Amino acid sequence: MTKQEIIKKLKAYPGKKVKVAISDIDGILRGKVINVDKFLSLLDGGFGFCDVVFGWDCADVCYDNSKFTGWHTGYPDALAQIDLNTFREVPWDNNIPFFLGDFEGLEICPRQLLKKINKKSLDMGFSPMFAQEYEWFNFAETSENLHDTNFNNPKPLTKGMFGYSILRSSQNKEYFNDLFDLCGKFKIPIEGIHTETGPGVYEVAILYTDILESADRSLLFKTAAKEIGHKHGVIPTFMAKISPELPGCSGHLHQSLWNKSKSKNLFYDAKDKNNMSETMKHYLAGILELLPDILPFFAPTINSYKRLVEGMWAPTTVTWGIDNRTTTIRCLPGSEKATRMELRVVGSDVNPYLAMSASLAAGLYGIEKKLKLKIKPTVGNGYEDKSNGVLPTNLWEATQNMKNSKIVNKIFGKEFIQHFSATREWEWRQHQIAVTDWEKKRYFEVI
Repeated sequence: MTKQEIIKKLKAYPGKKVKVAISDIDGILRGKVINVDKFLSLLDGGFGFCDVVFGWDCADVCYDNSKFTGWHTGYPDALAQIDLNTFREVPWDNNIPFFLGDFEGLEICPRQLLKKINKKSLDMGFSPMFAQEYEWFNFAETSENLHDTNFNNPKPLTKGMFGYSILRSSQNKEYFNDLFDLCGKFKIPIEGIHTETGPGVYEVAILYTDILESADRSLLFKTAAKEIGHKHGVIPTFMAKISPELPGCSGHLHQSLWNKSKSKNLFYDAKDKNNMSETMKHYLAGILELLPDILPFFAPTINSYKRLVEGMWAPTTVTWGIDNRTTTIRCLPGSEKATRMELRVVGSDVNPYLAMSASLAAGLYGIEKKLKLKIKPTVGNGYEDKSNGVLPTNLWEATQNMKNSKIVNKIFGKEFIQHFSATREWEWRQHQIAVTDWEKKRYFEVI
């Protein structure tokens, strides 16, 4: 739609209001509802949005280690810009018009970071095509009850371990069908959705597209699932690990590079024994080389690292393989259209703008440096192949790798890495001072 067509549609909307939102550093939507006339007056000049959205954590507790904003700056407004290309109508909320925005020129804005890296890719002659998959648990709960019970023993939507179950999806068909249908109407086209192994677990594959639109879809899907779930008495969670006995929840990233016109997949080479082009091999080598230093982009929370354990369908080693689900990168060399790679280290708790930025930037680094793919493909159990190293095992270790990497600071910008590292160090500190249920059960009586 053109700008004038959008304006005409907004003026005709009977509700006379518009919903706008931006992503904070954790990938949480922060937004507001604006009168339509006020919104129209903002289209060209933008609008003020309190920069505290980059100065507090997921629980709205203000960082004490942020140079960007804080009590020392007075938490002023930053200038947010509306992206008209993100126009949607929310089908489960009276079709209220919806737009995403970001902060042009602000180095620490996740969507701006992705735009910058995407531009570099386009300038190099590559069109990055991405798609994200999510796994997540669903509970037959209300927000009020979860808080009243301190999030203990929530009731799963279904019982038992039943992946790819037609029975389980039909037993909750109203919620299941609404997810598929309403997301489609919300411009989040779903390629497929099914139950996954675990009580009340679903997996969704969002249809692939260019990287910025893919990240928008991925970000919006989490909120969509939560809002649609609320209609059906369901609370979804995108925590990476909900139970030590059950597999964690992934956010796998499928990706490939195409030419500028998107007519040719540059990862495909029919002459190679695995149909993998030199471009794909360089890209793969870049991710593998930088992986230990960019892990917080893919595993950003304390909980993320409880997913990355052996034998639980999440990788722990610096490995790749051909259609191997035990390695960090699963290469899928097939037809010219379908050849791609799947980055399996990514959890469902990520900010998709940051995860896609990191993956693309590392891949482009490999292409720029013409890195040789020295790591051989793992055949068999990737957990046992430690020949190229293992991944950091906690957020602190991973953050220190990222913070102190000269290459990472250069690729993403020192200002962004400084801020993102500070937010992850803050997260670690909150974890350190917390007294958990596990500690109480273990030590309360016997120590």
